[in-house]
Amino acid sequence: MGKTHMVEFAFGGTGQNAYYGSPRNPWDATAHRSPGGSSSGAGVSLCEGSALLAFGSDTAASVRLPAAMTGNAGLKFTKDRWSSEGIVPLSFSFDTPGILARSMRDAGFSFAALDPHLGDGFAFLHRVPNGVNGIRIGIADSWFWDGCENGIDEIVRSAIDSLARAGAMVKEKPLPEAREAFAVFSEGGVSGIELRAFLDRELPDWLATIDPVNAPALKNAENLSAREYLTRRLRLLEAAKSAAARFDDVDVIATPTVMLTPHVLTEETGPEKFWARNRNIVHNLVPANYLTLCAATLPVGLDRLGMPVGLQFVAKGGHDERLVVIACAVERVLGTPREILGAPPMCKG
Repeated sequence: MGKTHMVEFAFGGTGQNAYYGSPRNPWDATAHRSPGGSSSGAGVSLCEGSALLAFGSDTAASVRLPAAMTGNAGLKFTKDRWSSEGIVPLSFSFDTPGILARSMRDAGFSFAALDPHLGDGFAFLHRVPNGVNGIRIGIADSWFWDGCENGIDEIVRSAIDSLARAGAMVKEKPLPEAREAFAVFSEGGVSGIELRAFLDRELPDWLATIDPVNAPALKNAENLSAREYLTRRLRLLEAAKSAAARFDDVDVIATPTVMLTPHVLTEETGPEKFWARNRNIVHNLVPANYLTLCAATLPVGLDRLGMPVGLQFVAKGGHDERLVVIACAVERVLGTPREILGAPPMCKG
């Protein structure tokens, strides 16, 4: 067991840490590309073999993002399914423990071993079918696809087509509430003010040495009124209630996990560019958190730059077992990460 590098207070998706360094994404042996965050070292540890299972906390992306960017599987559970006790908080509204693993099979095994609500334990794994016949997959609307880089959209659609040929029932399925969720996030969300409240109460001296890219967001939190904070929460509650009904006729909604290729970390300078990049990276991931849904990601190919591409499945909140079963069945049809991607260039030999 060990601890891995991560973003300070899990506040950011690029993997950047000004004080302890940022792990290299092992899929590029020449450039220092982002491994994703905030659980940046977790995904890298799986690639290099120093861990078989890694944990993270997914507040707006922080398990699925590094899993996808490093070619691994990731599970973000429904809020409060797993206790967050003992985790240094970023946002008490959305912090959710999750699993990163080298395959969805490993993630499913870990879920069966650890989930406190699963009555049949490892017998749960016997419910995973060998195929996807009859699984109802909704294809998310264009908001989740527009802006994909380097053929990411084509790779994900090809994977969905393969599932349709294998018997999955595929249909278009808009999730318009995602736009409202992301709008709240882009306006500042709730994580900044909730982290600031925690620091003021528990670690006030830390504010003087906070990572420079996060300092402006925590400074701005001083000016957020209680009215605006509560308005944002109410907007999200209304959107979440509406989003739940979108799953009445589908089991999951499929999207690209991340629309962007992992970037070279030296390309960004200063908080403004950092947060602009961060917003784009987490674009497809934030809605699952803010709409109280659960989600999984698994790799389905390499983009034109040779970097991993993830397929995300989003499911109704509370349907975690069904989500894990579907994701494991999909992996049986499409292949394991190693079968699809091969080995990262920095981890061969």
